Amino acid sequence: MIRLKRFSFSMRLEEFVAFVYFWPMAYFTFKAYSYFQAQGDIPRRFTGDMQRLGVVVLAILITYIIARKKPNWAFLRDALPFAYCLAIYTNLHDTVHFVNPHDIQDKLIAIDQWLFGLQPSVWAEQFIRPWLTEILSFCYMLFFLLTPIVAFTLYLKKRRDEFRETLSTVILCFYMGYFFYVLFPAVSPSIALSDMYTLHFDGTPMADAELKLNNILPSQARDAFPSLHTAVTLLTLGFAFKYLRWLFWLLLPVCIGLLIATVYLRHHYVIDLIAGVALALFAYCTIPRLEKWWQAQMRSGEENG
Repeated sequence: MIRLKRFSFSMRLEEFVAFVYFWPMAYFTFKAYSYFQAQGDIPRRFTGDMQRLGVVVLAILITYIIARKKPNWAFLRDALPFAYCLAIYTNLHDTVHFVNPHDIQDKLIAIDQWLFGLQPSVWAEQFIRPWLTEILSFCYMLFFLLTPIVAFTLYLKKRRDEFRETLSTVILCFYMGYFFYVLFPAVSPSIALSDMYTLHFDGTPMADAELKLNNILPSQARDAFPSLHTAVTLLTLGFAFKYLRWLFWLLLPVCIGLLIATVYLRHHYVIDLIAGVALALFAYCTIPRLEKWWQAQMRSGEENG
């Protein structure tokens, strides 16, 4: 037990959580790959999963080497967990159905219907215009850049504590979202409500680029509930407001466009966004405190070791 405790607190919190997530993710990735291999037909996306699994292993090894051999390379050690957090994110989509095959999108559809008396993404078709689709597609594609922009700005300003707080909170929020994806698997409205749509998003540069980017993920991804696009965007805005007020105002229009895009582009039900808001608030209030406690345990272990 003492050895396990020492081992756990020899890692940062986000490194430990990644370590915990890695093993089931690797197992179910291999299980999915083996299943389709036995069928004699391995979808291209599962080949990509195996490649991403290799990226995660490589990133973990590099992080370990940096932690042990190059403690002064703090920025790389801080940044790499974000990289394999995203790699785990893309692999998880393919494997969720092998962990929990009980999809809940029918319940999400029913909740939206109860709340609004209609399906918001279908209702939004009346507003589809090429120029609006271009703007919202652009905002949506910026999702994975928002947190790095805020975190890196803090790093350049030599505000290391704030940099660590922002990046670690967002990373751990991602992992919390992954847990809910497995617990409540659901496909997006673009799949579940496909027979209700009469218009399609294509033919414009940004919309086509967003579609290609989205196709990197599997077409049947169980990544609807909660909306991590909502949770992470609001978290990023929260830290920008707290530490970089000028950057908050610059990012605010893009973030508003991104949140609208989640429904307009048929990636989420509105109940997903509501759950994403709750997740963001919980993460913002609890993870920094948990991170401080974990850091205290790490220091205590170093002193006693």
